[in-house]
Amino acid sequence: TVDRTGIDLGGGTRFAQLDLRRVHMSTPKIMFYHDGRHPLIYRYEPPMQPEEYEQGVDELLGTPVEAIMFCLGDGRTVLHDTEVGEMWGHNRKKWPHLIFRRAHQNASGLIRKGHDPLRMICDRAHQYGKLVYPTLLLQQGRGSWDEDVRCSDFRFENPQLEIGARGDLPEGYPGSTCLDFKHREVRDERLELIAETLRKYPVDGFELQMNYQPYYFHPDDIDAGRQIMTDWIRKVHRALKRSGRKRELAIRIPSSIEGCYEVGMDIKALLKEGLVDVLIGQTFSGPELLDSTVDFSPLVKAAKGTGCRVHAALQSFVDSDRLGEATIEMVRAAACNYWAQGVDGLYLAHWFGNWPYQASFYEKLRELPYPEVMTAKDKIYYVPTVTGRHPEPETEPGLAMQLPVYLKKGGRASITLPISDDLKRWAKVGRVHEELLRVRIMGTTERDRLRFLLNGKELPAVLLRQINELYRMSAPRYRTGSGYWHVFKLDKAHWPKMGENKIEIELLKRDAQALPELFVRDIELQIKYLMGRNFHRGQDMDLGPCEPLGI
Repeated sequence: TVDRTGIDLGGGTRFAQLDLRRVHMSTPKIMFYHDGRHPLIYRYEPPMQPEEYEQGVDELLGTPVEAIMFCLGDGRTVLHDTEVGEMWGHNRKKWPHLIFRRAHQNASGLIRKGHDPLRMICDRAHQYGKLVYPTLLLQQGRGSWDEDVRCSDFRFENPQLEIGARGDLPEGYPGSTCLDFKHREVRDERLELIAETLRKYPVDGFELQMNYQPYYFHPDDIDAGRQIMTDWIRKVHRALKRSGRKRELAIRIPSSIEGCYEVGMDIKALLKEGLVDVLIGQTFSGPELLDSTVDFSPLVKAAKGTGCRVHAALQSFVDSDRLGEATIEMVRAAACNYWAQGVDGLYLAHWFGNWPYQASFYEKLRELPYPEVMTAKDKIYYVPTVTGRHPEPETEPGLAMQLPVYLKKGGRASITLPISDDLKRWAKVGRVHEELLRVRIMGTTERDRLRFLLNGKELPAVLLRQINELYRMSAPRYRTGSGYWHVFKLDKAHWPKMGENKIEIELLKRDAQALPELFVRDIELQIKYLMGRNFHRGQDMDLGPCEPLGI
């Protein structure tokens, strides 16, 4: 059936708009995480209008996004009309953070006028045939009353329920003020908020974001905690299945199964019992960094035959000295690597950092469901490294960064870089244009001697161009320390292979007068294609504004 909805255009004119609702996809391939805050409720001056809030859906129309994973505020407090939880800012009269105050103003103002924010997102998404899975930040620490204005009274009034309540954790332990899930009060408070959401709103599923601060038990209680967490997730799963609608449970976790186990999540037990419909593996949830090197194959293998789908979390933030958000070439490289591992879908995490969305954002989205379309298009494979905002990017349990890596005389650094391109296939039909391997080494001088190998074969100096950045007066985003780029234009004899590649750097001779340590900071592999045999690239035809083409 087709519904008709009357819309007030402000001047009293009303018209009937066709509802474009289509049959809901039971298994969405492309999921988009919308945090409901940064590109939405933070942006608009109060009082926020319903049409402005609906931009959370409208901005994704015409894209391959099938499911909007919409965050429920801060997790400890929410930005919708709740009876069992706590509203963001309900306990505040004075605000040290004005954007957080604006979120409270906009949400509470919409609710007073009869526009529940979460219901508006559900209704708008369903009107245009998109699914909605509310996302709950399951875990988050607590700050001081004066500063942590997004926190709930439940958290402030119950410090005895925190992981660090015993006072025996080392200083700086990242989960000390997080909730300890061994306490029934903690588990019940979380479950009641989930159950209310399922009861009140026409959602299509629910996401537990378990990778935001993945600490759930005191380190001494983790072994017993795994069964507690499995039992609790079983209750969440039952709540979805008994809610009267076909709804999916999605869980976002560290991509390492062993890392999950170390913090109290027994992923294999969840899969064996069929408690999860969508498993979302993620790295760099905190720094939100793009990572084309993630290995999702253990998750894919573990989920095989269980009925659970595996989605790969694809992020778009690079935060290098040259670039903020990833280029389309970088996004393609990571996406193709993920699809090649047999994942069932992509989860676009923190893409809201691209807001306000421009043509480049939509161009990146368009190709993502189609690895066969991206296969012979330009790519840049990028190894995550230190950034401007994150001098020491945090990794999830069970994972570690490859870069930076320090070089000692006579020693050899080794970095792995997987790629999904079948270069031999595309070379046969004349499509491969150029391949560039770029390595930036910091602290080096013109007197140092280095040796580079790719898959055990030394890269000859004839392929090398060095770019001197020993001193930089400026940079597109921020200045890094001194260094040199070593750029190899690879010939066929030294091409990378499809699958895992090993890049090795050896320090043969060190400048005797130089004290700083050498370290490898950046590694990128760029592959350029032609549209067809003997096609031009853009620069080939650029003869200048006053010179005729002559053809």
